[in-house]
Amino acid sequence: MKLALSVAAATTLAVPALARPVTFEAKLKNYGGNGAYVVMYVTDVAGKYRGTLWMAGGKAKYYRHLSDWQRASTGALAEIDGITGASIGSGKTLKVTVDLADALIDAGYQIHVDTAVEDGLDQPSEVVVPLSTGASGQAAPGKAHVKTFTVTF
Repeated sequence: MKLALSVAAATTLAVPALARPVTFEAKLKNYGGNGAYVVMYVTDVAGKYRGTLWMAGGKAKYYRHLSDWQRASTGALAEIDGITGASIGSGKTLKVTVDLADALIDAGYQIHVDTAVEDGLDQPSEVVVPLSTGASGQAAPGKAHVKTFTVTF
């Protein structure tokens, strides 16, 4: 995926064999209403944005409601080209597997999840979890729309 390549290049680690599949699973609460826009992205140890893993929700006009991602990424639509899907319905699960550079694991990187639902509250950084072996498989609760978020590798 783009993130594996862009972050690998940023850390001068561009050898594909030094990557591993990582699965991200966001289970949404039964909040009622329209599908949620959900974005998963990575920040480094200093909190600097490093890349987007996945964007659920196809209408760019609503991306501004994913405010932490919008601010961090400066809304770079070219960066999410090819990594978008449909919005996620109430009570449904978003499951995405990407290849991430091994250098990102246990190196202070974090995964952020922003959500937005029409006629509902926008939730910047609704879930923030470390990209670490100790957090692998551990379900983290969300603040509003996300029931649990799990990173597994």
